[in-house]
Amino acid sequence: MSKVIIIGGGAAGYFTAINAKENNPELDITILEKGKDVLQKVKISGGGRCNVTHACFEPKELVKFYPRGEKELLGPFHQFMTGDTFEWFENRGVPLKIEDDNRVFPEANKSQAIIDCFQNAVDNLGIKVFTNCGVNSVSQQDNKWVINTKEQVFEADKLVIAAGSSKKVWELCETLDHDVIEPVPSLFTFNINDKRLVDLLGTSVPNATVTIAGTKLEASGPLLITHWGMSGPAVLKLSAFGARILADKNYQYNVEVNWLSRPTDKVLNVLLNLKKKEPRKTAILKSPFAEVSKRLWERFVIAAGIKATQNWADLNTAQLEGLANQLTKGVFNANGRTTFKDEFVTAGGVDLKEINFKRFESRKHKNLFFVGEVLNIDAVTGGFNFQNAWTGGFICANALAED
Repeated sequence: MSKVIIIGGGAAGYFTAINAKENNPELDITILEKGKDVLQKVKISGGGRCNVTHACFEPKELVKFYPRGEKELLGPFHQFMTGDTFEWFENRGVPLKIEDDNRVFPEANKSQAIIDCFQNAVDNLGIKVFTNCGVNSVSQQDNKWVINTKEQVFEADKLVIAAGSSKKVWELCETLDHDVIEPVPSLFTFNINDKRLVDLLGTSVPNATVTIAGTKLEASGPLLITHWGMSGPAVLKLSAFGARILADKNYQYNVEVNWLSRPTDKVLNVLLNLKKKEPRKTAILKSPFAEVSKRLWERFVIAAGIKATQNWADLNTAQLEGLANQLTKGVFNANGRTTFKDEFVTAGGVDLKEINFKRFESRKHKNLFFVGEVLNIDAVTGGFNFQNAWTGGFICANALAED
């Protein structure tokens, strides 16, 4: 009987174990989890509802959401894709639903539905799970993997490392002659202290275009003002694709925001028409753009040097151009970042050149596998990081089950 040890009791580890055992019941599979609880990231994902995947069903489109791993995941996504994820969970009594923003959740609206599904499968299949079982070292002796933990020593024919973003595990990978790309934070919000944003917590626009000055980085989508600066899908996407560039800048950079995602000249034309059509109305009282709230509009008007008492007829060309620029070319200084501690994602991990993605197996060591965020793969927010876990776990499981 072939023995398999999986380091990491998270999404990727559980998915790998379940599929491998179902494909080959003769496998003896053990999961080692360093914490006292398993599946913690599944539990807190999506505000406790678990954002299982994203409703993108074309591999060539899906890979575009991965700043790191785009090329490597194209082949694997042809083997196990979003539709396969739907089928896998529904076959196990956990139907999924697509929400308006294309994020996918269990119909039960609780991450516990996913956790129960996994735990029931592990129990029924006889997969052993050890918690509070951190791995101290791994070595290879006589074609066996020897895994040392504080409490005991395990031996395995095949070893899967699925421990997510863990400095200790990356150091472990380096002892196995694997290169680790230095991790830096991904999916973070911009810390901005600007009087235009003060006391506007919760204010949002549906489709802003955000760029980083001096770079080619640009992203569009909803933007949210928070008490520390800016967040929302547009900002998080930009932080993911710019993770290394922004780290190199020590998180000091200028952010340019087009709050309307419209050309400046067209916005200026709207303002010029207001001057003609509503000359006696006070400019600050009402936003002519439905996307911009009254309070946010007031900040832009004041920032453009327009007095609270001025009518549209009173505004000169410079003031109108200034207001158009505030709406479409507003520059904000970012000084630092804020990371979601519970849903921490990193750009970095085991070098992808060292992995055979037909099996998610090491190119340096036979019977050593890597799945999930331990690899230098990460995605934007929206369920994509879990899809990477499901796909990698499924393909790795097939390789494990071959014997």
